[in-house]
Amino acid sequence: MRVLITGATGLIGSQVTQLCQEKGIKVNYLTTTQDKIESKPDYKGFYWNPEKQEIDPEALKGVSAIINLVGESIAKRWTQEQKEKIISSRVDTANLLYKTLQDNNHHITHFISASAIGIYPSSLEKLYTEDNEAVDDSFVGKVVVKWEEAAENFTDLGMDVAKIRIGLVLAREGGFLEKLKEPVNFNVGSPLGSGKQWQSWIHINDVAGIFVHALENKLEGTFNAVAPNPVTNKELVNEVASKMGKSVWLPNVPAIAIKAVLGEMSRLVLSSQLVSSDKIEHTGYRFEYANLAKALEDLM
Repeated sequence: MRVLITGATGLIGSQVTQLCQEKGIKVNYLTTTQDKIESKPDYKGFYWNPEKQEIDPEALKGVSAIINLVGESIAKRWTQEQKEKIISSRVDTANLLYKTLQDNNHHITHFISASAIGIYPSSLEKLYTEDNEAVDDSFVGKVVVKWEEAAENFTDLGMDVAKIRIGLVLAREGGFLEKLKEPVNFNVGSPLGSGKQWQSWIHINDVAGIFVHALENKLEGTFNAVAPNPVTNKELVNEVASKMGKSVWLPNVPAIAIKAVLGEMSRLVLSSQLVSSDKIEHTGYRFEYANLAKALEDLM
């Protein structure tokens, strides 16, 4: 098997690439940097420039599936310019891939796209499954809708499409955990807002595992990529502090202060999504890290 991966050098993409190689799955990847192009039998790079709608069609050769992970970081202040980058980096890149497939002979039958649990409205009580039809009315909710619509277009090419809604990614470097550790390290960590908001987290190994599981089992449809045991923000902060040997002694950071600092982006840390992992587990996926304590032991 050979797969084409976009965003292959990012936090999730590098882990997915490594797991593919461990399983003997050959990887083609797209890069906007010419000097990052490698050419090995099982790992080949190809140039693309989504802004100019340029892509090397040779990237499609021998490929049976695409894992689409490209996307501008959403954890930057949401100026109008940044909002446009966040959307175009997801939608325009998917459209470029679509057009390239339309215009060239290929044998690709499977399109697997990253997505996000930010599509679910904030709620302290509701457990969200993939069947939920309500969409969060925030910027993130709108981004995910456009993202998934762009992915769903690939069904028009006769391809099976899987959309993986990713939760808060915990990793050694990068991701949500790195940001959380910074204040805790100086004994100034504290729950955010009420601290009661649900945080549906996932270990980086399991994110990669779910994408490769979807690839190997030719899954189609929408799947949540979250660990089976979500925690509240307060529980998460306390567990991280405990693993670091630090104390959490400050009062909760009030929501109004977070909004003053982060603006509209405060939604990322104040929203509550209690998300189910049942659907992906019913396909046979087994989590390497189902509990937060074990995940943090591995990462910290």
